[in-house]
Amino acid sequence: MRPAPYQLTMPQRRLTGVVFASPHSGRDYPAGFLRASVLDERTIRTSEDAFVDTLLDGVPALGAPLLAATAPRAWLDLNRAADELDPALIEDTRLSAHNPRVASGLGVIPRVVASSRAIYRGKITRAEADARIDGFWRPYHGCLRGLMDQARAEFGEAVLIDVHSMPHEAMDCVAGSGLRRPEIVLGDRFGTAAGGHVIERVEAAFNRAGFRTVRNTPFAGAYITQTYGQPSRGHHAVQVEIDRALYMNEREIRPNGNFMSFRRQLQGVLAEIARIGRREIPLAAE
Repeated sequence: MRPAPYQLTMPQRRLTGVVFASPHSGRDYPAGFLRASVLDERTIRTSEDAFVDTLLDGVPALGAPLLAATAPRAWLDLNRAADELDPALIEDTRLSAHNPRVASGLGVIPRVVASSRAIYRGKITRAEADARIDGFWRPYHGCLRGLMDQARAEFGEAVLIDVHSMPHEAMDCVAGSGLRRPEIVLGDRFGTAAGGHVIERVEAAFNRAGFRTVRNTPFAGAYITQTYGQPSRGHHAVQVEIDRALYMNEREIRPNGNFMSFRRQLQGVLAEIARIGRREIPLAAE
């Protein structure tokens, strides 16, 4: 039986227009995919935002929905457009325009994992690529679009918090400049994907909890942030990148000794962010 294309956990009562999502924490690796890959099972997981869905699993209790991928990123990248197809990997495919992500092997069907390590021995068929997109990409984005539209209709604004993890080494460039190493990168496409009142409150929530944050460097947000962040329509999107070293052993891909305390600390941040989307109820006249 084919696995579900996503896991949606709804609150008992929706209290906020904030939607939390984890598009890269999927870990249902098809057996045939693992057999076809030149990589071992640990290496193929280096693209995965491991355990992010677990870190977020308390948000339904805050009155917010949680949408999590089931498909692993190495098999299908939900943070890419459906037409970001790589002709170097997929048969009968032609690149319509230059795309740096596709050129580097990081299209909707990735050709490589972290450190540019090739996933496959050769090419895959166009039919296989289309099956992944139709079976998993389209349902996930259909669900996300519905959650955002519902939030906008019910609460006046929709706020997507799209949560990812980043390798600890991703911030070496900042640490090397003499500045304190950021732990959280907030991406709003340089102010185009979220209103100032949204990104400022998200940033303040992390800062109040003691986290060091930076905006848009080196991650400003990709397809999801760009597509769902339309402030003029009342749709805001913020990508959150969390330093993996805060909660996991990156080499062994397992939670570290700080996992539970970090999860509790993060829960307080998520509760504050969820309040951004609460509809203000006017005080009754006296």
